[in-house]
Amino acid sequence: MQFHHNGYVSHDPRELAAAGYGIDRPIELPEKMDVLIVGSGPAGMVTAAQLAMFPDINTRIIESRPHRLELGQADGIQSRSVETFQAFGFAKEIEEEAYEITEMAFWNPDPENRNHIKRGATPVDDESGISEFPHLIVNQARVLDYFARFARRGPARITPDYGWSFISLEVGEGEYPVKAVVEDGNGNTRELEAKYVVGCDGARSQVRKSIGGKLQGDQANHAWGVMDVVVDTDFPDWRTKCAIHSRAGSILHIPREGGYLCRVYVDLGVVPAGDGGAIRSTPIERIIEKANEIYSPYFIDVKMVAWHSVYEVGHRLVESFADDGDSPRVFLTGDACHTHSAKAGQGMNVSMQDGFNLGWKLGHVLSGRAPEQLLCTYHLERQPAALNLINFDRMWSTLMATPPEELEDPGAVEKFYVAAEEFAAGMMTEYEANMVVGDRRHQDLATGYPVGKRFKSFEVLRRCDAYPLHLGHQHSADGRYRIYAFADSATPADPSAMDSWAEQVGDILASYAPQGLDENAFFDVKAIYQTTDHRQYSVLDAPRLFRPVNGSLQVPNWENVFNALPGEGDIFQARGISREGAVVIVRPDQYVGAVLRLDEPAAVDEYFSRALFKR
Repeated sequence: MQFHHNGYVSHDPRELAAAGYGIDRPIELPEKMDVLIVGSGPAGMVTAAQLAMFPDINTRIIESRPHRLELGQADGIQSRSVETFQAFGFAKEIEEEAYEITEMAFWNPDPENRNHIKRGATPVDDESGISEFPHLIVNQARVLDYFARFARRGPARITPDYGWSFISLEVGEGEYPVKAVVEDGNGNTRELEAKYVVGCDGARSQVRKSIGGKLQGDQANHAWGVMDVVVDTDFPDWRTKCAIHSRAGSILHIPREGGYLCRVYVDLGVVPAGDGGAIRSTPIERIIEKANEIYSPYFIDVKMVAWHSVYEVGHRLVESFADDGDSPRVFLTGDACHTHSAKAGQGMNVSMQDGFNLGWKLGHVLSGRAPEQLLCTYHLERQPAALNLINFDRMWSTLMATPPEELEDPGAVEKFYVAAEEFAAGMMTEYEANMVVGDRRHQDLATGYPVGKRFKSFEVLRRCDAYPLHLGHQHSADGRYRIYAFADSATPADPSAMDSWAEQVGDILASYAPQGLDENAFFDVKAIYQTTDHRQYSVLDAPRLFRPVNGSLQVPNWENVFNALPGEGDIFQARGISREGAVVIVRPDQYVGAVLRLDEPAAVDEYFSRALFKR
């Protein structure tokens, strides 16, 4: 990370200077605010963390619990989420405490004794190299802690207001059109006024009910018991993720962080008609007994139950993720707008992407950078993503619940798991063209960066210090667009279209950013040259655009000029980038917004004229 450009820093540089509403932030809930976030779960905390980078926006987040979450129900962290953690600055820390999934074992009935299970295929977790980030298991509470730390350290100094329950809201007119009623732990109610409300309050969302939203879809018809347990066992794959099919039922077996704890999803069978929720009262003793039947011939002797529950699988989706398609004021995220089973490990992950998608858009609109129409893209992008998740989860949960003798192919479960690897990793989401997703007319210039999909990082060499690093890992969650200019030349000393492009684009970008800010306050622009020998040129050979002046000391930033690495490390070859050059624009949430020609600098203006206001 970069610091000292505002003067020498001796404290933790990850704690940014308070600014705007972060200075002397009131402890008590104010009567008026720009954004009211309801719920401090994954979507709510990501939204708050992103908005913490916009100190001139008054953001508050309320939570009905009296304190932080201590035991989370979600635990699976896909590689796309770890990539998101990187943007928020804590990927390495959470990797150290998490359990990392490296392979998955599939157990089926032993052909020689159908009452026993036998290990079958054991595919590695990411055999096709979908991401450089791992697949992790870690308590949801710890994930929220890290996002809370980021929000607390951000310039806006956002912290949750615990002990406040959301009751209802109405949307009217005026500067603060949303009137929300909240209640403290003593039953005292208050009315708050907000410009926008974000409902992150779960499957029983009161925010959703307040705007007339309804979850629609399949009713639950299959029950699962889930338990976090420490055991004595002779099951040989206790510390390996497993999908187990037996004549007694199915188990999804997921080791947890710490070396001893494991989460076990136990098939409790079809829910009888007219059950009325009675299945949810299944005692933990019965869940353990059922698990032992499925694990046979192995046993588990449960020494401690950290947490357990019973749930019924249902797949439901809200028709609209906002109250108004043309001028939205209230938004729904996470379980408030999409519900599904927990076995695909997608719920928390998709919820975090909801929050990441919405957070920067609210930041841009409320800070005056972007038109209000930008907020309409939240529903347009995230509702189809949730529908795809539900379709995927329906297939996966059905396979997991199908008795092995009813499967046409005994290897159907592992084949589906391997085939769906990219989706399960969170990397298949692709947004259609809108005001921040351009067309695909120049996609052939950078085939490895599909427009509308997340920017897939690759290693390059930073010229100023000859340091190899992942280009995408420099993309922090600071609300800025990234512009990657891939040169048509080996070095900046060679004739190149980059020179003219940089001169014109510098003027274009300046027209969107107010005077008095750092030159790269809105845009992080980087150059990548084709040579694999950095000694052939100097940072000073590159156009001035790539040395923006920063901070109160007005000093140049030297870390924006890169070149390819030798052999298979050549980013141009690995990501299908044309040797004639290309420009890749990446949104603040790490999704590719456009691929443009290097010899058409006006195309940069065309893209941003839809997404931002000129000054």
